[in-house]
Amino acid sequence: MPLVDRALAGRVLNRGNRSVVVAAVAAIECGPAADIADIGFGGGVGLDVLLDRGGAAVHGVEMSETMLADARHRFADAISRGRLRLYAGRMERLPLDDSALDAIISTNTVYFVPDLAAALAELARVLRPGGRLVLGVGDPEQMTKMPFTRHGFRLRPIDELISAIRAAGFDQIEDRRVGNGRRAFHLLVCDLPVI
Repeated sequence: MPLVDRALAGRVLNRGNRSVVVAAVAAIECGPAADIADIGFGGGVGLDVLLDRGGAAVHGVEMSETMLADARHRFADAISRGRLRLYAGRMERLPLDDSALDAIISTNTVYFVPDLAAALAELARVLRPGGRLVLGVGDPEQMTKMPFTRHGFRLRPIDELISAIRAAGFDQIEDRRVGNGRRAFHLLVCDLPVI
């Protein structure tokens, strides 16, 4: 895909997801020196918001080579200054060390994960004890009404997601809503126990 098309796709993703991503970043409640990642960063709005926080390096993991190439171009300055580290990878097999992060945001990603248990175990593996995961998902009931979700989306009930998150080792899970009414987005704020 040409660079212009990638940039357009990224702008569309960013516009639609910005309010949710801003809420996810606020929900991590970490200090400026925290090591934070956006897993499945798509158009890069989460990277933008995390870099604006200042502090330690931001990590981004993305499975789409198109989005990864666009982010490398768009954030070249932050990468050259060591403020941003980008990795190609999938949620089920993250290219990060054990206990490398204080917090993770990931929005609109679990729809594309076939093995949810493996993905959540990986997220728990790369978080430090006491670390926080903020997982954002659209309301499943409302998303079933959208025609595009019939193609490759795995829509799981929120209760099923929460059970899987708990099974991965997270002990505190809060379902915060972003927006109004039944279409309000779910931010699942999940904490690992402090050992």
